[in-house]
Amino acid sequence: MDKLARWMDARFTIPGTSIRFGLDGILGLVPGAGDISTLAVSGYMIAIMARNGAGGYVLARMILNVTIDAVFGAIPFIGDIFDFAWKANMKNMRLMNKYYQEGRYRGSAWKVILPILLLLTLIISAGIYLAYKAIVWIF
Repeated sequence: MDKLARWMDARFTIPGTSIRFGLDGILGLVPGAGDISTLAVSGYMIAIMARNGAGGYVLARMILNVTIDAVFGAIPFIGDIFDFAWKANMKNMRLMNKYYQEGRYRGSAWKVILPILLLLTLIISAGIYLAYKAIVWIF
């Protein structure tokens, strides 16, 4: 999971700087499909963490990180910059590592995850729809 998070958020470096980015920022440049694909990878990572016993509180924080990434990342132009700066998967890995190092194993949290994922799906769908309508209206 740690390797996947690094690939998504911090795999590459801009030469001559300490600025790191990953596939999330690159795929986010593809309108619609890029944001959905990176959201799917982040959702997969959260599902794996849930199956391995991450508690409801830590999962809710992880989902919030991904939600912020998805909502702001869907905004044309500004979202592309945001995708390079907001590293939700790396934040989630830090949360999970801290959670397991403290030894607080609380079991699964599907009752928390499912409603948030449904809400996230609705928000992303509405954002894509509104972006489509704005593009049609402009052109």
